[in-house]
Amino acid sequence: MAPSYSNSGNGYGNGNGNGYGYSSSSAASSSSKSTRHQFRNHQQVDLHFDIDEIRAGARVLLHRLWAFGNGPGRIAATNIAMQGGQVVKRNLVARRLLSFPHLLVGLWVLVLLWGERWIFASRVQSCDWDHWEKWPTGATPHRLVFVADPQIIDPHSYPGRPWPLNPLTMQITDNYLRRSYTQLQKVLQPDTVVFLGDLFDGGREWKTARGDFRDPEWAKHHRPESEQKLLKEWNRKYGEDYWLEEYGRFGDIFYEPWAVGGVFPGAWQRGRKLISSLPGNHDLGFGAEVKIPARKRFNAYFGETNRVDVIGNHTFVSVDSVSLSAASSTMKDQVDLRGIFNPVEKFLAEVKAKKRRAAIKELKFWQGEVEELIFDHKVEELNDAEYNDVPSLLKEADGPDFPTVLLTHVPLYREPGTPCGPLREHWPPAKPPKGQTDPVFPDHRNAISVSSGYQYQNVLSESDSIKLIKSIGNVIHAFSGDDHDYCELVHSEKKENVPEITVKSLSMAMGVPTPGFQMVSLWNPVDADGRPLAGDGKPTLQTHLCLLPRSFSTFTTYAALAILNVFALAARAFLFSILNLQPFALDPTQQGDRSILPVFKEKVESDSGNDIKSRSFGTSGNNLLSARLASNTRGRGASITNGAVRSISPRPKSKIRSDRWGWGVNKGPRIEIRRDFFDGGRLQGTTWRAAARPNWRTSLQSRTALIWREMWTTTWRVVWMVFGFFAYLTYKG
Repeated sequence: MAPSYSNSGNGYGNGNGNGYGYSSSSAASSSSKSTRHQFRNHQQVDLHFDIDEIRAGARVLLHRLWAFGNGPGRIAATNIAMQGGQVVKRNLVARRLLSFPHLLVGLWVLVLLWGERWIFASRVQSCDWDHWEKWPTGATPHRLVFVADPQIIDPHSYPGRPWPLNPLTMQITDNYLRRSYTQLQKVLQPDTVVFLGDLFDGGREWKTARGDFRDPEWAKHHRPESEQKLLKEWNRKYGEDYWLEEYGRFGDIFYEPWAVGGVFPGAWQRGRKLISSLPGNHDLGFGAEVKIPARKRFNAYFGETNRVDVIGNHTFVSVDSVSLSAASSTMKDQVDLRGIFNPVEKFLAEVKAKKRRAAIKELKFWQGEVEELIFDHKVEELNDAEYNDVPSLLKEADGPDFPTVLLTHVPLYREPGTPCGPLREHWPPAKPPKGQTDPVFPDHRNAISVSSGYQYQNVLSESDSIKLIKSIGNVIHAFSGDDHDYCELVHSEKKENVPEITVKSLSMAMGVPTPGFQMVSLWNPVDADGRPLAGDGKPTLQTHLCLLPRSFSTFTTYAALAILNVFALAARAFLFSILNLQPFALDPTQQGDRSILPVFKEKVESDSGNDIKSRSFGTSGNNLLSARLASNTRGRGASITNGAVRSISPRPKSKIRSDRWGWGVNKGPRIEIRRDFFDGGRLQGTTWRAAARPNWRTSLQSRTALIWREMWTTTWRVVWMVFGFFAYLTYKG
């Protein structure tokens, strides 16, 4: 008989459609889908199971928290509140509020307000314009203030200081700058404030978002070893974002208080102005090592580093002297530095024309005319257009030129040893020999050192200094910063005998004990053509150095007061024990149970006179010891209750309470069981021993303990209240 085959399409009777005993693709696909479906179902089941577990756990946790809050938690909170209320109640009484430690705290409050607030206002008020200006009656001078080298502290300033100390230093120095500058605005209300560079301390070190910020190969060995070790960390941690935070910090100190000085300028002044675009070497670098990306960033946020401003009928010319110094650098012939010094050299080539155009605009403003050029609106063919009659503000070379003031961060060159005058704080001038009236020359201690180093140069080169004076022209005065201390001198004939003042730093952290700022009063009345009305040759500029508080003296005052406080509190504690004065420290026996949760439950005593039950000692409830004490003292007619002897005699008929004499109602005399009387039954056959009469040694120890407790309590009260107030003043700035 022939074999039979199934009709599955392949003649092999496997029922799968392929004849080889393996699942077909459709079957495999169906099986795979089924498996994935089951897996997803399992996942969903597990997910639901996890969610249910989380919900159940959350419910259990909330239930326990609720139970704790309604039970022990509420009891603990109530006990804490009651104990706190008792402490406050015991302290808010006249005897404690008007106590000697609180009087010292009141003294500290006045001293701290003086050292952290009032002294700044007092120092600035002593510099008021009316105290030193000497203009004719009816003059309306323009009042200007120079601020030099605020140099806000950052990680570049003190890289070796630990974390808590460095932020504290930053906070204290920022507060000093803010308080000084705020009082400057509030009291003096200057029409113009000009910054003379070094706004930041490490501005040149914080990377920009764009541009190559690396040190060139030829300059890497110039950096000090201490900074080379930190360079990688600085590049990793401090970039554009950090610089922007520092920019915001600078604005918080110096831009926010601007409105304190008022919105409107003084009489006959064009408007209030703040100029902070002059860079220093800490902002950009110096000379050949100026970082161009840092300069572009500085320009974007502070304005053009080379500029001309007309202020009080004077022309102020700000020059980026740190970039100009690249033109005279020894690296000029080895490295292409044109990108650094070309902008400032182009500015100097055009500065005389810029000055005259600025003077013309100022005159047009006061005459009520349009300051800018007016062009005819017409359409012309390009070939027929004429350019011979183009409007121009400056039609002739000898246009109006106001007296010019040069602003540079780095001081101009002078011979080594040139004295800076009697107002220089670091070293006063050397005393001249008998019969000599001129200052001692050279006087190296009183002079600015003519030297240089990594990213700094104390004075400009002589060639750059002469170039500045000649290129600008009509310079009647120069102001600079960088040195941190005051320096005043008149330059040589090569620099046209220009007087220069190097302005003190406003910061307390720049190595000069007494910070300060420079006040300048400008008065130069002119006619419609810009010619002076007061007469040629008369001074149009007056200056005054305003000194700020010495932080070292302030902290010395704090230290001296702290020492006096210690002696005063020690003397009070000693007299307290001798004169039997009212103690400030609360009696420890009156503090009550300090435990938050109840430790044991006291037994309720019966009114029966035969009741000899005692309350448990501590937390153990030692009934055996209580019974033993009761049996040993029964012959004396007393029962022991929590360390006290109670009479079991009948209740007295008298209704007069005698608690004030140590007697209680229904009770006998209270006899205190002193620890030195009772040995707890440790010795066999005896429970009591006679009290030893105190000798001089135990009396001295007891008195010393009382003195020490009073000293510690009063000192701690003064310390935490004073430090708390100082922290508040520091936090508020």
